[in-house]
Amino acid sequence: MSFTYTYPRPALTVDCVVFGFADPAELQVLLIERALPPFQGQWALPGGFVHLDESLEEAARRELQEETGVENIFLEQLYTFGSVNRDPRERVVSVAYYALINLSEHPLQASTDAKATAWFSLTALPPLAFDHDQILALAISRLRSKVRYEPIGFELLPEKFTLTQLQRLYEAILGHSLDKRNFRNKLLKMEVLTPLSETQQGVAHRAARLYRFDPERYQALKQQGFNFEL
Repeated sequence: MSFTYTYPRPALTVDCVVFGFADPAELQVLLIERALPPFQGQWALPGGFVHLDESLEEAARRELQEETGVENIFLEQLYTFGSVNRDPRERVVSVAYYALINLSEHPLQASTDAKATAWFSLTALPPLAFDHDQILALAISRLRSKVRYEPIGFELLPEKFTLTQLQRLYEAILGHSLDKRNFRNKLLKMEVLTPLSETQQGVAHRAARLYRFDPERYQALKQQGFNFEL
């Protein structure tokens, strides 16, 4: 027996907040320029309508790949946005996701209803379509909170990095300066960074030692009750 639902219901969309880090100290977000109305020509977060035959995460991955070329990344659900007038077309509820990626590993390619796609510094954002400024603000708040108790920031760095690069990353995320000695001592005492025999290449200043984050070591310590806290 089949049933039909005759009451009005909202449309469902997904939006993706993708963060990247540009050394020396710039946290960036991935945006698309909308090719279609509403807000044609304005910048927005990648996203779109959910198809009937796909899950929320599948829709988020599809829209992100279609509009920016970014794929095969870890997405975490952020929040559901459902203000009545958030979309001028119709009643639309959006489920937002966020992700952290290394810029060099994901070249951009705009397509479908995205006229262009580009990285923007969080300190120089254009006006955003819909309520995407609210979605981005919540994603930044979540990132700043979570980076203090989970080692998610390493997703934004290359596999091999210096302690200076790591500190600049945390300062860019948290929005304030950190004491160099305290920061380094705290990170090194955690024993989740592996010092390498390699140093920076092609730099004008004294080459610094490179490190690598050890996720297996972190998971082993976590099972023993270790807390990653900055």
